[in-house]
Order: sequence, then structure tokens, then C-alpha cells
Amino acid sequence: MEMFHKTCFADNKTLVDHNTYTKSLNGRKPITLEETRKIGGGYNSFLQTSLPKELRGYDPDVETVESAHLAFTTTFPRGFAVEVLQVYSGPPVIPYKFRHWGYMEGPFKGHPPTGELVEFFGIGIFHVDEKMKVEKVEFFFDRGELLGGLMRGPKGSDGSTSSTTEAPISCPFLASK
Repeated sequence: MEMFHKTCFADNKTLVDHNTYTKSLNGRKPITLEETRKIGGGYNSFLQTSLPKELRGYDPDVETVESAHLAFTTTFPRGFAVEVLQVYSGPPVIPYKFRHWGYMEGPFKGHPPTGELVEFFGIGIFHVDEKMKVEKVEFFFDRGELLGGLMRGPKGSDGSTSSTTEAPISCPFLASK
């Protein structure tokens, strides 16, 4: 939570050293907090991809910290919770299974809200010191599980990616008029 809600690295209380802490995603090269900031923050660092640009429903290369934060807080106005489902072993290496979930109650990149549960599962591995401060974290998950859930609804008829796209009317009585 500190990574998303604290803007000053030195304010992080759960890290051994904000200068040496790293995180990695799906076996990619570990990145530092400064590198995370340079690629647009937490959301963008977790949604890195090697997909060709034309196939990206969400492109972390063009999103900023602000646009990414707005996209996800608009899509999940009640939050996007993380739930630890199982912890497999204790320190100093702590692997665990997690679920990240929320209800899509706002639009996402031109796709209207569905009100449906959007979730994905993954494995995280904390490496901690003797004081339980985090030295590094490794995450393994399929970003397509998340993005697929956010892109179920039809994109706006104008093809826009505006976050103000309205959901289509689904009432059978109104649709027949």
C-alpha cells in the first residue's frame, strides 16, 4: 500500500532501504523505486508488456502516473482490494498466493462499466530482513486476467478511449421504443 499512497520514498516504513529495494514482475529484470517512478508509477510497472502497441488495451508506455491513477480509481470507485489467500512459508522468503479484486463500476478506456466482479490471482514473494523489512518483492500474474475483465463491454461507438463513456441501455422495454 505504501508504494501507491506515499509520494516520498523515505516515508516508506516497510522497506529495508528505499535506495536498494527492488520489485520484479513475471521474471523480468527487477526495478527500483526510482525506475518505477520513471515508467509512470505502480499501475504502469505492474502492467508492463511485450505485446505489440496495436494489441495493447492498456499501454503503460503512454500512461502517466496521473492518467493511470485516474483510470483505475474511476473504474473501481470503491477500491481494488488485495487479499492474501495463502502464505506458503515464513521468513526470510515469504511466498504467498493473492487475489486482487473489485467491481467495475466506472468506465475503463472507453469500455462502459459492467458492475461485474473483476479479479485476478497471482503469487508474490517477499524477501525480508531480520526485522521483517522488505528487501525485494517478486510478483507473478497474468495481466490479461485483469485487462480482459475490464474490456468485456463494447468500446464506445466512436472508438474513443474517453473515461466518460456511458453504459448502453439494457432494459428490454426501453430498447424496443
